[in-house]
Amino acid sequence: MAISISLPQPLEDSLRAQIVNLDATAKEAALVELYRLGHLSHGQLAEGLGVSRDEANGVLKRHHVTDDLITLEEFDEQLATAQRLFGQ
Repeated sequence: MAISISLPQPLEDSLRAQIVNLDATAKEAALVELYRLGHLSHGQLAEGLGVSRDEANGVLKRHHVTDDLITLEEFDEQLATAQRLFGQ
């Protein structure tokens, strides 16, 4: 599916001069914003970006969207639980 955005030509020219791949940048920004608004799941975001879920986490971090990511403390708790469950 193709989505187009109409910009005044001087603005588009200016952006294209500053951003190497404006189309990809705009696509990423739109998908991240849709995710942030709750319209996309994490898996859908990754699929839309054409990356793994882990790589999608990196994209979210670059855009300062981290509400879906677990904290280090949560990771440690999950690790401790897994170790208890599996006897390690």
